[in-house]
Amino acid sequence: MTTPGSSNSDTSTPDWLKPAVLGERAGPAAQGAVPAPPPAKAPRPPRGPPPEDPEVAARRQAFAKLLDEFRRTAVLVPLGDGPGPDEERGLLTADFNGIRFILAFSDEQALARYARARGAYAREWTYQSILGARLLDVAVPAAGVPCGVALDCADGPDGMVFPPVRGIVPDEVALDGDDGTPRDVA
Repeated sequence: MTTPGSSNSDTSTPDWLKPAVLGERAGPAAQGAVPAPPPAKAPRPPRGPPPEDPEVAARRQAFAKLLDEFRRTAVLVPLGDGPGPDEERGLLTADFNGIRFILAFSDEQALARYARARGAYAREWTYQSILGARLLDVAVPAAGVPCGVALDCADGPDGMVFPPVRGIVPDEVALDGDDGTPRDVA
């Protein structure tokens, strides 16, 4: 036994019972010892999208409600300026950055604000009343080009744009693919 101030020269204790110095083997018995397994790795968190920011989630939910309301509501869609009878004229559209938008209005006052902004207030505007769902599910795919819907476009921030993306228009005409990658607009 050692006491403070005495040396640790106990020769009666076999080497294999003496504490080993880090990096050294404890003695002849340790030479054939199986190394300890590596420490277990911490489990990885499940893969997938990170949790969504609460503000972003609230905005998504608000947009989903607006989209649902639009789909259930009849809107006014002016006919284009093409010649011919009303039944043969197309819907009024505007192109922006390679994407066509069908112009729709929530009521006659919104259409009048658009006419005034274009300087065409005195002109007679022929329009159809079309359900929002029909615009998104039928008229957009029939356009044959990337197409969405612009609602009340003369009302600035009070207007709404329904772009041609999954969840708004049918997947086969959406500009974002199944994996979320954008498709070319050409």
